[in-house]
Amino acid sequence: MANEKIFVDERKQLIVELLNKEMKKTVADLCDHFSVSPATMRSDLRELETIGLLKRTHGGAISNKKMIYEPNSYEKEIENIDMKKQIASKAIDYVQDDDVIILDTGSTTYELAKLLPTKKNLTVITYDFKIANYLDENSDAIVIFLGGQLRRHFHCVIGPLAISSIKDLNADRAFLGANGISVSKGLSTPNLELATIKKEIIRISDEVIVLCDSTKFGKSSFAKFSEVLECDLIITDEMLGNESISKFADAGVDLEVSK
Repeated sequence: MANEKIFVDERKQLIVELLNKEMKKTVADLCDHFSVSPATMRSDLRELETIGLLKRTHGGAISNKKMIYEPNSYEKEIENIDMKKQIASKAIDYVQDDDVIILDTGSTTYELAKLLPTKKNLTVITYDFKIANYLDENSDAIVIFLGGQLRRHFHCVIGPLAISSIKDLNADRAFLGANGISVSKGLSTPNLELATIKKEIIRISDEVIVLCDSTKFGKSSFAKFSEVLECDLIITDEMLGNESISKFADAGVDLEVSK
């Protein structure tokens, strides 16, 4: 059953990726492409429409690309950079000398990595080779880099080897990113394999701190990896609206706004 669930999730991701590339497809085309029955494909399309990843049409589906688009690493680095620096400046307060920390892949965690040379005797676990390279050249931290398959254009590794590299480790705290965050749909990312790594990071960490700029709030992406209440703290920037702040506070989420 577990293998079947993984296959179903992978198929749904591939459906979205195909639609984002070709913009529209008929149910018949999708059935031929994925070798499933029309009933199965219609069920997949209904679920994907429910979470906003496509729009169903008579006899098929069209892309809702704006909901799933994931910028490449360069685009992420220049997007909302002031917000990310602001968040990192608050996050560094939660790093102590002698800590073992995990840095998720991403542009906000990269901004945090730039501040780590001010700390002593750190051990940093990461699967983002840009972060690892920066720390290697600019800090005295012990850097543990996870193995795995290169995720092209995103300077990180994914896959079973990355999971096996991390599963027996332990960390004082983890700093995670997300492409979408909401009270009802939790934390999410466009990539299933990234979601699996993030779940494992949460499992092995004593404390989980999410670094998420205000543009990600109220949005959801393809693969959910955590409920918001599974995280100890969420740090965001001052552009987050009062309505969103109140919604997270009412849900019992510890949210800190960096100013």
